[in-house]
Amino acid sequence: MITAEAERIIRDFPLGIIATVTSDGRPAASPKGTFLVLDDMTLAYGDFRSPGTRRNLQKTAHAEVVFVDPFRRKGVRLAGSTEIIEAESGRFEELHPRWVETWGDLAKRVRALVLIHVDRVLPLTTPPYDDGATEDEMIALYKTKYAELYP
Repeated sequence: MITAEAERIIRDFPLGIIATVTSDGRPAASPKGTFLVLDDMTLAYGDFRSPGTRRNLQKTAHAEVVFVDPFRRKGVRLAGSTEIIEAESGRFEELHPRWVETWGDLAKRVRALVLIHVDRVLPLTTPPYDDGATEDEMIALYKTKYAELYP
């Protein structure tokens, strides 16, 4: 089940890295930036131009996606079976308005929706939490770090 914390991370930091398997059995990872949580068991993204990922999913309809909140240094890993909804279908017409609402004009470029029917959700944290670091400390540390990188 997609938890409230997982949904927050995905909503606030929707750039997920999706892992698939190529036809020759090699791992493939690709960033996707238009993820939405559709319900507590379904995650989806708008496919713009990902022929490799699509090809991989057509052959092996399973994927795993990782999202990270770079300030809290917490994330979530979700996995499940996939379903590709083509732009010409009625189901696309039913779901696509959610992308329009969230992504505006960018949603016009979506060629398909890729749904992930989630069967595993795992939280991710960084080792400093094991040593007692708090979220406030992590946020302060990474605000400073990013401010130095991007003044």
